[in-house]
Amino acid sequence: MKEIKSILATDCGSTTTKAILIEKKGDEFRLVVRGEAPTTVESPFDDVTIGVLNAVTEVEELTGRKLIENGRLIKPDDGKGRGVDLYLSTSSAGGGLQMVVTGVVRKMTAESAERAALGAGAIVMDVIAIDDKRKEHERIERLRRLRPDIILLSGGVDGGTKSHVLSLAEVILAADPRPRFGTGFQLPIIYAGNKDAASDVLQLLSKTFDIKIEPNIRPVLEKENLEPARRAIHEVFLTHVMSHAPGYDKLMTWTDEPIMSTPGAVGLIMRMIAEQEKINLLGVDIGGATTDVFSVFGGLFNRTVSANLGMSYSISNVLKETGIENIIRWIPSDVHIADVKDRLRNKMVRPTTIPQTLEDLLVEQAVAREALRLAFEHHKMLAVGLKGVHLERSIADAFTQKTSGETLIDMMRLDILVGSGGILSHAPMRHQAAIMMLDSFQPMGVTFLAVDSIFMMPQLGVLSQVHPVAAAQVFKRDCLIELGSVIAPQGLAKEGSRVAKISLNIEGKTETYDLKFGDLVLVPLGVGKTAKAIIEPSRHFDVGAGRGTTVERAVKGGVVGLILDGRGRPLMLPEEKDMRISALRRWLSALGIPF
Repeated sequence: MKEIKSILATDCGSTTTKAILIEKKGDEFRLVVRGEAPTTVESPFDDVTIGVLNAVTEVEELTGRKLIENGRLIKPDDGKGRGVDLYLSTSSAGGGLQMVVTGVVRKMTAESAERAALGAGAIVMDVIAIDDKRKEHERIERLRRLRPDIILLSGGVDGGTKSHVLSLAEVILAADPRPRFGTGFQLPIIYAGNKDAASDVLQLLSKTFDIKIEPNIRPVLEKENLEPARRAIHEVFLTHVMSHAPGYDKLMTWTDEPIMSTPGAVGLIMRMIAEQEKINLLGVDIGGATTDVFSVFGGLFNRTVSANLGMSYSISNVLKETGIENIIRWIPSDVHIADVKDRLRNKMVRPTTIPQTLEDLLVEQAVAREALRLAFEHHKMLAVGLKGVHLERSIADAFTQKTSGETLIDMMRLDILVGSGGILSHAPMRHQAAIMMLDSFQPMGVTFLAVDSIFMMPQLGVLSQVHPVAAAQVFKRDCLIELGSVIAPQGLAKEGSRVAKISLNIEGKTETYDLKFGDLVLVPLGVGKTAKAIIEPSRHFDVGAGRGTTVERAVKGGVVGLILDGRGRPLMLPEEKDMRISALRRWLSALGIPF
């Protein structure tokens, strides 16, 4: 097999198609250049490959390398500046992968089905369950109105009762939903429920739908088995959904590996890095219409998509969900409610505009904090232990073991927080991205912050399945912008009282900081620099070892530096307006951010 020295990867987004060129430089793979062009999956073009060729043409112009000939990509690399050895692609064009999931009990099998679909990179349009309080005719009507790409049918443990899951199959049969793309083919259904009901479900649905039987996602109450269903979703997405989307049949003949859904690919790179580094990771991708949150805690991967929380198309949904008061509380000036609402409505009507004034930027960044906060709350609700399971515990682990249905997200154990999406990746100052992430996610203890430089995680995710070394090298060297570590003690106290004494040994010199409640302190510590930190919290505060217990940690710097966050957890803004504005301005000033 020929050694791979050049890689071209594209991501066909809903509005923009991005192309990146990666080359081997010595012993290491590095990003060379990025090109982009409008996505062409809709009329008048109706051919996704036009947008791909336009994005690749920009890469050609920027590098001088010949990549296209007679409307096709040149492969392999001839070593003389023509072609590439490997071409890969991801896609969320046309709205990405859209699914309906079903299960018998909403908080048990249906929730497991939702986790399986989300982990495969889908947007879950609806969750239908026997106990969802809707009448049967309402479920049928709802399914008829939706036009999903795939339905995941689950329910029951192996050997359990079959009647409930068969009732769900009958609802699907009665609704007879139509697929979103294509008219002459059957809607795919993946059955991953009680194995004893599989033959009955097959007999009931196989004449009307293209049904695929997979192992039960919840074979017993105490265990989830999501990977077979996730693999089946990827396969069906490629063979059914993509093959009927405009131009994808042609694109599939160009790629060296199957096309992957964009969020599914981002999840893969997150999981790979967490596994390689053996760390707990939290990542977010905030877009114009949706916000995806990914987490890996204790090796367990979870993804959620908040399909109504975004910074352009969905910006008014953020306003509706959180309320104007919650947005205004992050703006460091006295603003009129009507003015802020008008700005948000204008953004929704003109989604591609960017802030023209500092005031516009501060309003958008206030909205981003709320969108990220709400998406994270949604994620914590779904990233939970298995409900319906009785956990036997000893006295020793009674205080540490997660109970059934409890969130797996433990911010004190979080090692790295990664931000992505325009509002974070393209913030005028990296310090602005850092404080937005701090305010939204409120990390505790010691956490490292980073942002995706130009949003290439989808391409690196699909590359990780083919060439994990190249994916990891480019991710660390060119994808992640290291912002720096944050030390944030958990607890509350009176303004000005001591939170912690922090001693930092930087290159042999020790500096001591007396961190007061309500203060943010920025310590200069550049990229690649480390410091030994001795953190002595006061008796009301915890940095990971218990209240008042000293912790020693190595902390890394970044383009922002080392942030000492003495604002307490949970973060409470002053209720009185003038005090709140004063506090916001003090915190922005501490990080050198204009307001």
